[in-house]
Amino acid sequence: MHSATLSSKFQICIPKELRQELHIKAGQTFIFIPHGNSIQLVPDRDMKDIRGMMTGASTGNIRDRQDRQ
Repeated sequence: MHSATLSSKFQICIPKELRQELHIKAGQTFIFIPHGNSIQLVPDRDMKDIRGMMTGASTGNIRDRQDRQ
């Protein structure tokens, strides 16, 4: 598990091991998604980079609102 400290300017440095493992580059943008008391940090990707990512995904068993109750 990795940790980082929030600076007085509200900045966090991503540990080097994670940057290398996830191929994070300087200048890359991220989306912050709040989840209760935590934050999910997701790389913002261009649509051309994710094209074809879901090729072959099954759409046969999709739940609708009635299934969620």
